[in-house]
Amino acid sequence: MYFSKMLIPTLREAPSDADIISAKLMIRSGMIRKLASGLYEFLPLGIRALRKVENIIREEMDAAGGQEVVLPLIFPKELWIETGRWNVYGKELFRLKDRKEAEFCLAPTAEEGITDLVRKDIKSYKQLPVMLYQFGTKFRDEIRPRFGIMRAREFLMKDGYSFHTDEADLEKYYKTMFQTYSNVCTRCGFKFRAVEAASGAIGGSFSHEFMVLAETGEEEIAHCGCGYGANTEKAECITCEADTSENLAMEEVLTPNIGTVEEVAAFLNADPKKFIKTMIYMSDGQTVAVLIRGDFEVNEIKLQAFLGSTELALAGENTINEVSGAPFGFAGPVNMKKKIKVIADLSVLNAVNAVTGANKKDYHLKNVNINRDFKYDAVADLRKIVEGDTCPRCKKSKISFSRGIEIGHIFKLGTKYSKTMNATYLDSSSKENFMVMGCYGIGVTRILAATIEQSNDENGIIWPDNIAPFEVIIVPVNFADEKTKQVTDQIYQSLTKAGLDVLIDDRDERAGIKFKDADLIGIPYRITIGEKNLANGNVELKARRDSKEGIKLLKPEEAVNEILKIYQRL
Repeated sequence: MYFSKMLIPTLREAPSDADIISAKLMIRSGMIRKLASGLYEFLPLGIRALRKVENIIREEMDAAGGQEVVLPLIFPKELWIETGRWNVYGKELFRLKDRKEAEFCLAPTAEEGITDLVRKDIKSYKQLPVMLYQFGTKFRDEIRPRFGIMRAREFLMKDGYSFHTDEADLEKYYKTMFQTYSNVCTRCGFKFRAVEAASGAIGGSFSHEFMVLAETGEEEIAHCGCGYGANTEKAECITCEADTSENLAMEEVLTPNIGTVEEVAAFLNADPKKFIKTMIYMSDGQTVAVLIRGDFEVNEIKLQAFLGSTELALAGENTINEVSGAPFGFAGPVNMKKKIKVIADLSVLNAVNAVTGANKKDYHLKNVNINRDFKYDAVADLRKIVEGDTCPRCKKSKISFSRGIEIGHIFKLGTKYSKTMNATYLDSSSKENFMVMGCYGIGVTRILAATIEQSNDENGIIWPDNIAPFEVIIVPVNFADEKTKQVTDQIYQSLTKAGLDVLIDDRDERAGIKFKDADLIGIPYRITIGEKNLANGNVELKARRDSKEGIKLLKPEEAVNEILKIYQRL
């Protein structure tokens, strides 16, 4: 393929609205162009890389027993009403009507569609398990599209769904898919970590995210040397160490115009760890109080999952006053004005002689002790994990934090969708049972952006060998020179015959411009053919990831053989 024949509109500078390195480099290298907010056009280089990622995923999914299908991009409202997700998904769901006023949505995910397909055609345990997957464009009306193709409104995704006779069979296949996704990440050249995660709007009992480690990642993950890892939305927290102090008599103290933990702690010369915050929430219209240690924050993802609520938000001033009898900052668990459900976080179970709001304006209580001075209705892990927390698995080491980019997510859905959509099978006794489901998504376009975030330098992209748009770029310094052209063609034929994708930069440009574009595009190996070296029978071979000192002078056939060995084509 000749550079001059391809649409590769490289740029020296990225647009001012390109907000992360992957967006800047994908635009500068001529891989994508922005059409509108959150909408991108893929150009030839971008498509070539995208298809290579897609093929890696397809090979791994097929090896795991998957069967590829193609579902519509548009789904009727009725399917989403069956599962109750028409309203749950909220404003991110693109909705539209046809000429008959029938309502549809642009698919952000396809649980409803695939379950509908399977319930119509699979009736017996003999047909299970089965796993169907597809590559399809997905649509999510992001409130603020950003980070280029990382968080766009339209993107390419591989979504797969497995159907099983029971939880044990799902568990077995879940492990297979965990390994499959690990294989994909390895083949794409990632440094990655699989972590436990919250399931969100997809639902289900258990899930893992596959996170590409990158300082620019928008998500934070907690991990331990013992192997434990979790998204901070999901990361578990354990009960705090017991305080063996003697219980003191509770007393009321004046704290005029002071409501925050920090202010009250300073006023009373007390440690924020000795405080029990009372946070009032509205959960699907019901008022709930959450008790948490003063220096911690409520993890609302955990709280919502624990309550099983669709909508969750902090209560307003009027509700707080109605429940506690005091303004914001003075609510506490002792003698609340109104009886509501009270949930204690693990962090307060061992609290002794704590400070709380007194449910009275300008007053707090000292020496409050759980079970003696107040009761709670439930206990749960509801807080955000923090630096210095003990690992919940080994219970020895301290948790560390890294930033990452989510590129894949696998879920144990159980019977969430099969029950609501009546997807059943007959077992060996002709008894009807609900199918047990798993769900496996991976962002194909997002993999490209994550790769660039993890692998770049001041000159441009550094593609891993397996997903680069071309494996080799040949740069003839003077393509008009007959000998240069002859050697270029020989090398090109030898490499393409072995199945490699090779780009020849045949443009009438200075060598420096060609080198800059080659580095910007990030093709793994560059063969430079110049008349000076050619006079001695040599060409230059350089790996993109190497410095200038990494240039090798080789005979043309030696350069070819070295690349063929790298790609295991010899």
